[in-house]
Amino acid sequence: MTKHSIMIIDDEKIVGDMARLSLEQDGYEVETFLDGRSALDRLEVRPFDVVVTDLKMKGVDGLQVLRTVKKRHPKTVVIMITAFANLDVAIEALRDDVHDFFPKPVKLKELKASIERALGKDGGH
Repeated sequence: MTKHSIMIIDDEKIVGDMARLSLEQDGYEVETFLDGRSALDRLEVRPFDVVVTDLKMKGVDGLQVLRTVKKRHPKTVVIMITAFANLDVAIEALRDDVHDFFPKPVKLKELKASIERALGKDGGH
């Protein structure tokens, strides 16, 4: 069985590191990035099953990541996290087919549950 791959993009290193450690313990293959540009460069090389991205980042932000991922890899699930939860942005993200939207600080248990739902591992399949 192949491992599911997860990309985590957050300009706060600790967020990516904590999520990576926790998800790797659950058997996922995880890569972390501190900015949207380097993450999009990596997506040119290989697709991921799930992309978890921060919304507010310098340069390429979470909405740009979401749109690029959906254009290049339509089956990739995108989950957005943000410290700046604002309804207009959430609506825009949902319109662009984001799977889930979490305020920071994100609870790893909730994030994992969302990833499992996205990958169809919620027991109903």
